Amino acid sequence: MNAPRKPTRWQSSDQAIRAVQVAFDVEQEVLEAVRRSAFEHNRSTSDEIRNLLGLPISSRPKRPRLTVSLSPSDYEELGARYDLSADDRLGIKERVTSELVTFAQMHKS
Repeated sequence: MNAPRKPTRWQSSDQAIRAVQVAFDVEQEVLEAVRRSAFEHNRSTSDEIRNLLGLPISSRPKRPRLTVSLSPSDYEELGARYDLSADDRLGIKERVTSELVTFAQMHKS
């Protein structure tokens, strides 16, 4: 029995699925230099490493975003901070986003 055919639009992701993330243990000085260069060139650190290695970088624009991992206790703490239920994750996300925007506005160069 043959496996079901994959939709055409998914076939281009086969190569990405086979990609392996590699972590490099480096000195703080190297880490800071790569991060600084990535920031100056408006790239992710991953794209900056690819650039430094002469590897292709996706030309598709990436959605600018910040990420953080939040535990259930973090949601409890943030819910209390914003007077929201810890289960109101969307409300908490909106309040955190607002706080980050305010932070950015206060730290404009």
